[in-house]
Amino acid sequence: MSSLPTIACLGAGRMGRGIAVAFAYAGHAVIMIDVKAERSAEQFARLEAEALDEVSKTLASLARFGLLTAQDTETVIARVSVVPSHDGAAALAGAGMVFEGVPEMVDLKREVLAAASRCVGPDVIIASTTSTILVDDLSSAVEHPRRFLNVHWLNPAYLIPLVEISPGTATDPAVIAEVKTLLEGIGKVPVVCAATPGFIVPRIQALAMNEAARMVDEGVASAEDIDKAIRYGFGFRYAVLGLLEFIDWGGGDILYYASRYLEGALGSDRYRAPDVIARNMSEGRIGLRTGAGFLDYSGLDIDAYRERRLAALVDLLRHFGLARPPVL
Repeated sequence: MSSLPTIACLGAGRMGRGIAVAFAYAGHAVIMIDVKAERSAEQFARLEAEALDEVSKTLASLARFGLLTAQDTETVIARVSVVPSHDGAAALAGAGMVFEGVPEMVDLKREVLAAASRCVGPDVIIASTTSTILVDDLSSAVEHPRRFLNVHWLNPAYLIPLVEISPGTATDPAVIAEVKTLLEGIGKVPVVCAATPGFIVPRIQALAMNEAARMVDEGVASAEDIDKAIRYGFGFRYAVLGLLEFIDWGGGDILYYASRYLEGALGSDRYRAPDVIARNMSEGRIGLRTGAGFLDYSGLDIDAYRERRLAALVDLLRHFGLARPPVL
């Protein structure tokens, strides 16, 4: 029998199914719990079949991509089960961690979380997967809120490495560390952010997506060319260099003056650089040139660092089939 903790998902929808694949693939037993008590037996049977069919199809696609074999698929899907609401308490009794994944309604989430927290021991970690609701708007519904936090997955949850962890004011720091360890154990890359609307990625991508849509509307470029620019320019660079690392790479002063120009030329303060950019400049934290920016480069072999980043970009060129030999 596996020594890995059983994972319980409150809800058998899109998020629950994605989390189920991610954990079952990594060896965990996963129980998706239907939270609708009013669902008939026939309705539950349809939900169960639909959920397991989606999990099966997802694993089949991963097999086609070479991540597992057909025989492996049968082993993995056998770890996933769906139970009706009336069996939820019994299922939760054996859970090592609980993820809530019901629709984005505060009252519904609080109701489901409160009920689940009464069915598990006081040290079992409970997480919401909400993408919009602040953790402290939910934590008071949970018994022993020190073990509660938000764990925000990016879809598709079984593929995207990043998972954003957002603790509440009552969250025990040891719980954060335990969740990070659990996620790293299934191949994820967790990051911790304050309880703030939009977390990290949704907040940044909302700006980028709105700007892309605005450029289409303004006739700057076609949708096809804008997306091509994102894939082969924006996304290409930031797959290797983080946004803040990229500021340091070129220099915060470059961003400062470029932002001033765009703000004036386009007549919009949405391009204005935040105060931290000017503050870093005044403190000499320009980036690589001064040994510090948003990141600290002191003691780093800058030439070797640049070489590693450039090598990673070359690897991406090969991935996209764009690496070409010289013309001699």
